[in-house]
Amino acid sequence: QVQLVASGGGLVQAGGSLRLACAASGRAFSAYNMAWFRRAPGKEREFVAAIRGSGTDTIYADSAKGRFSISRDNAKNTVYLQMNTLKPEDTAVYSCAAGPNYISLHNNAAGYDYWGQGTQVTVSS
Repeated sequence: QVQLVASGGGLVQAGGSLRLACAASGRAFSAYNMAWFRRAPGKEREFVAAIRGSGTDTIYADSAKGRFSISRDNAKNTVYLQMNTLKPEDTAVYSCAAGPNYISLHNNAAGYDYWGQGTQVTVSS
């Protein structure tokens, strides 16, 4: 069992940056691949980025490539999402998720077993 608590959201102007954090409680944090998803108002949930349990591999949605960076600190049981050059279309509730690390990194929400509560990111134009 893993409990996830996301934080770091807020209001930022276009072009600005935010760093989201997702703290996990429970055992063996490194046994989980971690991912960030987002849901904008009126839209479907969308994959943003994922990172291997060991931290050695990452994948990104096309919308995130070159602007966002996912990382993790297994000693702190925390995964981060550094978001730069934010755009109004990045406005959404961002949620972290955990899935087993014996599965290759993927962008399918159904493959992640544990979810945090989400943190609101609002980018003004």
